[in-house]
Amino acid sequence: MKKIGSVTKLIRYPIKSMQGEEINTSIITKKGLLGDRAYALIDTKTNKIVSAKNPKKWSNIFKYNSKFITEPSQKNMTDVQIIFPNNSIISSSEKNIDALLSSSFNRNVKLTSTVPREVQLEEYYADIQEMEQPNAVEDATMVNGTFFDLGTIHLLTSSTIAKLKELYPEGDFNINRFRPNIFIDLDVTTIEFIENDWVGKEIAIGNEVILKVKQPCPRCVMTTLEQKNIVKDTNILKTAIKNNNGNIGVYADVVRTGTINNNDIIQIIS
Repeated sequence: MKKIGSVTKLIRYPIKSMQGEEINTSIITKKGLLGDRAYALIDTKTNKIVSAKNPKKWSNIFKYNSKFITEPSQKNMTDVQIIFPNNSIISSSEKNIDALLSSSFNRNVKLTSTVPREVQLEEYYADIQEMEQPNAVEDATMVNGTFFDLGTIHLLTSSTIAKLKELYPEGDFNINRFRPNIFIDLDVTTIEFIENDWVGKEIAIGNEVILKVKQPCPRCVMTTLEQKNIVKDTNILKTAIKNNNGNIGVYADVVRTGTINNNDIIQIIS
């Protein structure tokens, strides 16, 4: 095995499309980081998952933050705390949670940890020339039995962020734009989309976990949206499309479960 770097950030998102929480350690299950995308909001009118992929409908969902009140276990997915844009705080266990969320979003929604039999969301293609279907909205199907879009763990490296900054120096490439689960600081100061070379390979994290890199991560309008301390910028997505087929980072599946920690060593196996 070849050491290539180490974990510098672990991030999970208890409620899909809301802001998440940085953690120091995580159990890795077959469904990724324990507690990641454990909950989602459902639009009761369409029965589709609420997602920032359609900002025309859910323009302010990035202004909500979610985090677990107590650490979840594999047997018990604990309650989450939701911080609203006005800084009010509620628990997912409150009886009127759906009414409060519906009032805040001005749309009827319900919070659930149960994945519907047919789970879909609406994806908006940004109105920029580089998109294949600019200004279109279409349905997207998620990974079976989960609230994940294409893969269970999203990896991103310092090399890719450096490359994006080189290509578009004026851009703010805060990693929160890309919502990775694991951010990797590489040992070498390579400036390239290095994760592309990992597709099909296995990587080890720490002493237990093994992941297999599944595919590049195709980016969408979410990367361009305003977040806390991050400005709206469509050139972020344009840069990815022009220079790396719209991909930033990679998705990986879990080969061997276990526990990972910040500062764990990352090694390429094959």
